[in-house]
Order: sequence, then C-alpha cells, then structure tokens
Amino acid sequence: MIHPSKFGWSAKNRHRLHCLLGPPSGCGLCSSPTLHALSDVAKQQFESFFGCSVTHKQKKPGMDSGEGEATTACHVVALPYPGRGHVNPMMNLCKLLASKKDDILITFVLTEEWLGLLSSGDKPDQVRFATIPDVIPSERDRAADFPGFIEAVSTKMEAPFEQLLDRLEPQRKNIPVASLWPMSAAVFSVFHHFDLLVQNQHFPIDLSERGEERVEYIPGISSTRILDLPSIFYGNGRRVLHRALEICSWVLKAQYLLFTSVYELEHQVVDALKSKFPCPIYTVGPTIPYLRLRDESTSPTTHSDLDCMKWLDSQPEASVLYISLGSFLSVSSAQMDEIAAGLRSSGIGFLWVAREKAAQLQESCGDRGLVVPWCDQLKVLCHSSVGGFWTHCGWNSTLEAVFAGVPMLTLPIFWDQLPNSKNIVEDWKIGWRVKREVGWENLVSREEIAGLVQRFMDLESDEGKEMRKRAKELQEMCRGAIAEGGSSHTNLDTFISHISQR
Repeated sequence: MIHPSKFGWSAKNRHRLHCLLGPPSGCGLCSSPTLHALSDVAKQQFESFFGCSVTHKQKKPGMDSGEGEATTACHVVALPYPGRGHVNPMMNLCKLLASKKDDILITFVLTEEWLGLLSSGDKPDQVRFATIPDVIPSERDRAADFPGFIEAVSTKMEAPFEQLLDRLEPQRKNIPVASLWPMSAAVFSVFHHFDLLVQNQHFPIDLSERGEERVEYIPGISSTRILDLPSIFYGNGRRVLHRALEICSWVLKAQYLLFTSVYELEHQVVDALKSKFPCPIYTVGPTIPYLRLRDESTSPTTHSDLDCMKWLDSQPEASVLYISLGSFLSVSSAQMDEIAAGLRSSGIGFLWVAREKAAQLQESCGDRGLVVPWCDQLKVLCHSSVGGFWTHCGWNSTLEAVFAGVPMLTLPIFWDQLPNSKNIVEDWKIGWRVKREVGWENLVSREEIAGLVQRFMDLESDEGKEMRKRAKELQEMCRGAIAEGGSSHTNLDTFISHISQR
C-alpha cells in the first residue's frame, strides 16, 4: 500500500496537479496513449475505501483517433476500491464532473476483471478506462474472505498502479489530493473519533452485555446504540479495523474531502467535521445515476429490466414492495426461505431482486410477486407503483430510496449498514426495522414477516401516512440539493473551479 505522505504534497506545488481519492473499487482502466502528458499523478494505492483522481492543465493529442490537438483544462485519474458499492459512486461522480465541464478528461482505473463487469455504453466521451492486472482475488470470491480481500487490495495493487502511472508520466510528484468517501459522513466521523470510543470504554466491548448502551459523545452524531455502530468494531469485523482506521488517518493529508452524501441529510456531522478539518469538505451527493433518469431515450437494457418495467406498469400505485438485499453479502438460506414464505402469505405485491436464486425463489413465492436476477434499481424505485423498499441499507441504496421518496424496511447485514439503518429509522424516520437484534442467530419468522409487510404497506394507517410524508419531504430536500443553486450543485461547481485553477 502507498501512503499519501510518500507523494510529498506541499502547498507550493499545488498548482501543478490535483488528485481525487475516491471509493475503493474493483475496476481497471485500459491504458490510453493520450494520457502521456499527465504529470505528477500520485504514487499511490489508495487503501480500502478510497479511489483517486488527478487533474492537470495540459495540451494533449487528439482523443481516440490520435489526430489533431485539443486543450484539456483538467485531467482526472480515478482509482476506486474494487467493490460495486465503491465503483458505482466513483463512476457517477465522474459522470457528474463530465456533465459540468466539457474540457475535462477522466481516466478511470480498474482491474481487468472489473473492466469486463462494467458497461461502457453509457459513459461520457470524456471518460476512458485504463486497467491494471488482476492481482487480487476475484470479485466472485470477495465475500468468502473479506479480510483477505482487503489485505490483497492494500498490498498487491500498489506496484501495478505505480507502473501505470509511470507510463502516464515518469516525472510525477507533489500533487494535491481529494478523498471521496463513499459511505455516510456519520460513519466517517465514527472512525475519525475512534479514540473517543476507547476513552469512554466502549471499545473493546461485549455486545451481549452492553450492546444497548448509548454513544452520545461523537460530535454531530445523535445518540446511538453500540449495536448500531459499524460491525467492524466487533466480531470478525475487527480483523480489518486497523485498515479502516489507517484510511481515515490518511484523509487528513488530502487537500479536499468529498462525501457522497447530501448536506441536508447530515448537516450536523458535516458541520462538526468542517470545524476540525484543515481542508475543504464538500458534500456532492447523491452520487447515484440520476442523470440517466433525465435521458428520455434510455430504455431497458436487459430482458430482466424489461420484465420489471412491464410488470410494474400493471400494478396499482404505491402497491409494490421492492426487495433487494445487496450485491455483496446476503441473508442465510434459512432466512431467505422465511422471507419467501412470509411474502407469499402477506398478499402484498412485490418485486424481488435475488441474483442467482431468482428462479428458485419465484417458485417459492407464488404468483403475487416477481423475482428477477437484476433490475435498474433507481428506475424501479422511482416507478409510481413502488410503495416501499426492503433493503440491506447499503449507502448507495439508501441514497437512491431517499431520492425516490420511498420508505424503507431495514435489514442490515454488516459494516456501515447498521448505522445506516439507525439513521433511516431513528433520525430520518422514514422506515422500520425488520428486526431489532443484530446478527442471524434468531430468524425472523414467516408469520412475523407477513404481518410486518402488511402493516408497512398499509397506505391508510396513521403511522404509514406520516412515514410516507416524511419520505417525500426528504425527497424534495435531496432533489433540491442537486438543483441549480442547491448544496451539492454549488459544491460540485466550487470543487471544479478549484481544480481547474490549479
């Protein structure tokens, strides 16, 4: 792993180049001969939760054709950590940057495997891929040994990434950096204030005895059960805790810190961080693919997507429960069977994205719902027939639900999903928990699930009306942030202005 201090960043050299560190992703970019003029790209493998991007004023040869000459005001190199929850927001941010600045060139660095997983059809012309070899375990095996995967990313990607940067520009040094944090600002703040957990004897801790105790001393964060802190603080998660803390310590060396969140959602914690950090902090979210929704020419790209849209079109307004439990880890097979049986007996219409288990679950669920391997989630959530979202509470899914104005049933599995669930239920009041306990020792029964789903999808109950009203208020707030003059719109413009002037 490459430590930011190795780059020799200093104020006197900031005019030469800028580097944006984004979420860790499993993508790789194909080499492009047009990037040779890039200078001072950071010698870094950005640890598990960051990618990087670099900007530089330059003259460059013609684009893909290699003919002619054009001026590029900014050149950005983006390196996300190899995971879908990190690659997607980094790519969405790059698309936003490209939509706001015609003369920006973005090199998006991926592993060769991740290049094959991404579709290049909807990326802007200003974004091109470059790759590094597959020196880490396959994306298919990531969940089987998450600590091992993190360690491989941290130790094996550095050398090939440095070699790629050497091909782009041998004389690289002293480039300013912006870190992109692809989880909530609250989760970052918890890691940043880890010493307070230790001082208050809340780490290490036995959850079975003290999990209900409250943490009430982290600046900007409301009272939180220890059970609702990221799972990295206990159990097997502690095997990668040192890496997460290391990452957060590196952010202090960056010239910018970008959050994929929306300021109005987390203004208290963002303001608390701003008061302590030496560098500018910008909320630029939601970094979800909302630009695609504005393109009326966008049509379903797969049979599964087409089936979803046709089926949703046939359902009554706000009658469908959309279910997706993530692309990384999922619930146990036993719990999956209980969910299927509970949905079937609830009588509620549902659309369930279940990846490779779709065919099997369709047989178990009956004909009241549709089970598919994949769908365009944001498009589904914004469909008028969808009235609720059963989610694992990944940060990107959470932001998409807020953007769509859809209330949530929360079933967090690990990592930052637990504090995200707490935000949804306790702070924002736009959802209910499927279960209060953390972990999978006790299954949620089919009877409990059927009753919960029926109550949650009851549009006439006072509690349901209040929750849906609140969800629509947050939707308006979220969309206001990306509108002209909104917080995220303004922050992106300011950030682009800064890096363009360096």
